[in-house]
Amino acid sequence: MKLRHLLVAFFALTAAALAQEAKPLLHNQALPVLATPDFKAPLDASFSIAKGQWTMQDGVMSVLDLPEQKHIPVLHHKVGLASATIEVEFLVEGPGTFLVGCDSDKHVGRVVVTAAGLSIAEDSVKPSNTIAKLPMAVKPDEWHKLRVEWQGDQMAANLDGQELKAQHPFFATPKARSWLAAGKSVKVRNLKISGAP
Repeated sequence: MKLRHLLVAFFALTAAALAQEAKPLLHNQALPVLATPDFKAPLDASFSIAKGQWTMQDGVMSVLDLPEQKHIPVLHHKVGLASATIEVEFLVEGPGTFLVGCDSDKHVGRVVVTAAGLSIAEDSVKPSNTIAKLPMAVKPDEWHKLRVEWQGDQMAANLDGQELKAQHPFFATPKARSWLAAGKSVKVRNLKISGAP
């Protein structure tokens, strides 16, 4: 009887782990991997810090807002991608946000994570126009797994196994770069950027 209970528990845990594995959202095949920084050494020349303080130590990048800059921390990946997959794990220390987005000569689209859930916005207007929302509890001080994809006029995200998709003509704007942004204090690990021009 004990063995049966152990097997049931094992399969339940395995099913939960598989449910959290972020499967492809928009792409039929894996895109070429362009960047997988280990956060143990300085970032390569394809990255640039636009705002905030981004420091690497022991495989984790710590992000800190610098109030005097009057803008949330932003890290650019200076490669324009028509199709992209960005996978990352993040932990928000206390209240705050975490964002993944893409730009042309101005912002194109973004995925926004807050304590209240996940949203996708397009940036053809100011302020950005939220076009899809998924209410869910995103606990602070816990690691979360996020996958963001874009292709053509679509953008999608998977946060801890929950999916959200959106479509808007502005998403098809040619991209010049992608970016991560964070509010207040955030930790980041296991970043992988894949894509095609």
